[in-house]
Amino acid sequence: MSTPSSLVEIRNLSVDFESNRHFTRALHGIDLTLSRGEALGIVGESGCGKSITWMAALGLLGRNARVSGSVTLGGREILGTDDATLSCVRGGRIAMIFQDPSSSLNPLHKIGWQITEALRLHQGMWGQAARKEAERLIDRVGIANARQRLGEYPHEFSGGMNQRVMIAMALAGNPDLLVADEPTTALDATIQAQILDLLDDIRRERGMALVLISHDLGMVAEMTERVAVMYCGRIVEDSPTSDLFANPAHPYTRGLIAALPRIDGPRQRLMAIPGTVPPPSALPPGCTFSPRCMLADEDCLQCVPPMRSASADDRHVAACVHLGAVSSFVPKTSAVVQASAAGVA
Repeated sequence: MSTPSSLVEIRNLSVDFESNRHFTRALHGIDLTLSRGEALGIVGESGCGKSITWMAALGLLGRNARVSGSVTLGGREILGTDDATLSCVRGGRIAMIFQDPSSSLNPLHKIGWQITEALRLHQGMWGQAARKEAERLIDRVGIANARQRLGEYPHEFSGGMNQRVMIAMALAGNPDLLVADEPTTALDATIQAQILDLLDDIRRERGMALVLISHDLGMVAEMTERVAVMYCGRIVEDSPTSDLFANPAHPYTRGLIAALPRIDGPRQRLMAIPGTVPPPSALPPGCTFSPRCMLADEDCLQCVPPMRSASADDRHVAACVHLGAVSSFVPKTSAVVQASAAGVA
């Protein structure tokens, strides 16, 4: 439902990819609303459509992709608009940080040139003013000796520092929304914590919205206010973060949480979800999770289950016909995730 505070509204977003002269559907009618200043986590196994959702929304997919539906930014439709409009949106209103910063930065240009280019495109800043602002941004993301570092190339930076440069470039357009796609995948644990603290500080300082795409449930529990769980190109659960980790309503969500190790009590064998994510071209009938679900029965094969309320206030919804039986599906939530979720409750 649209509200005055809505920043982005995605409605019935579908993506089909062409291969060997036929189309295969990868996204099946995604519905998602993001409010101004909200921190949303998107989780799920690889191949579930997390990154494709936002790449489709921003027009970043190749020519073999057929995208349909609606994506509005501040009430204005942006899906399918001309390149000039999208160029203003990308980087200006919505910035995206990709998981591999080394492949996102141009190795032939110095860091300063790349940041000032973003400032020129999205804020109309030139010359010394752009240079000063680039220095300020580099300093803000925690890179010392900013003036000297602006004259260096990406290969002269570590992976963590390149990720900080990417954050600085994203902030150069003063965006309303920052989409972080696995922003700490290639970083060690210490640098991961620094990057996440930086993102959280900047989000609160600027009042911008954040979409965090990640496999790390502990990170999502700590960083976000709401979580959407994706499986096979669909959102199967959407809930406030604390409620999702305390009372997961979908068997898939509960399976993901049960696969995390506990930090208290005796050692136990981790619970694994059997099987793998099916390819988009060979989805099972009905609920696509049914071949891997211990609760599956004939009802699950009849049709794709619609979203149903899993809480009294309807803020927690899940697409499962057996919501009442999910609580006995697998063991309780991992303690490490419970502790992180308690911090955002």
